[in-house]
Amino acid sequence: MSLLVSPRRAAASRLIAALGAALLAFAGTQAVGSGAAEAAGTAGTAVRGASAVSAGPACGAAVRAGSTTGFSLPFAGARRYEGATPVELTSAGQLNQPLGQPAADAIALRLGLRKADAFTPRQFAEFISGRGVGGDPKAAALVDASVRILTNTTGRPLYSLVNGVVTPTVLASYGLFVTKDGWLESPAYATAPTRLVNTVIAPGGYMGTWMRDNGATASLRMLYRSAYPVEAGFGFVAQQISGQAQLVTNTKGGVCTEVGMSMAPTLWATNFALLYTLNPALAADLPARWAPIPQVVADAILASPTGRVRYADYASALG
Repeated sequence: MSLLVSPRRAAASRLIAALGAALLAFAGTQAVGSGAAEAAGTAGTAVRGASAVSAGPACGAAVRAGSTTGFSLPFAGARRYEGATPVELTSAGQLNQPLGQPAADAIALRLGLRKADAFTPRQFAEFISGRGVGGDPKAAALVDASVRILTNTTGRPLYSLVNGVVTPTVLASYGLFVTKDGWLESPAYATAPTRLVNTVIAPGGYMGTWMRDNGATASLRMLYRSAYPVEAGFGFVAQQISGQAQLVTNTKGGVCTEVGMSMAPTLWATNFALLYTLNPALAADLPARWAPIPQVVADAILASPTGRVRYADYASALG
């Protein structure tokens, strides 16, 4: 018998501990109750099961019994919210189409969000521009950039310099985006605004402080009593076990495909809750369906030593 712990098992244990600390912070902000325990326990089990995998779940990873999403834990998130998240598209015309306001409002109710408790138009305008009491333009710019990436649906292109030409792209259903300098990557990539913004929205961070100081406590209370803390807990683990590329495997009928992290149910629900709290109209611009990344593109991203590729090399495969 040995008391030595393998590096992978030790890493998994540290991750579970970090998740517990994060959820305690959530609970300290507003009541989370049994939801925190669910995320910590279930996602912790997922981490232990995935501790030997360096780049996320392998093809054929166990999908929770009764789930129809094709995503394994922790990517599937809490069972009771699965039905509120996007399903795979069934026709080309659905690619990158936004939810629309009626669908967004219906999803919001299922996730425990009320339009009446979202930011007022003035609060949103001040928050997104870094104004108001304790406003920080740099933090606000990260939020604004993240919103643009997550809502990169039809009618909301991002503009990038690709081979010296300013090029519009729309890729949200794939869970990918193109950086200003032409890299194709997951929104959860280490240097993406959508990953860096985690420090802004973390419990005890800039966003919560700004909300308390600027009369948005009702919005803050709603957010932390919604699906957000539970899904954020699963999302935290999902990002930690997914390597540089930050892609997620979906398995249905023995067929495995890849999609970017932002379209995994738990991350999508987390982002939906945040955007709806800031401005319900923004949540309406999130992608309504997810699409498998074309295999040649997914293979290239996963094989890349940096976890991303040049968009110019794969633009034709993405339509």
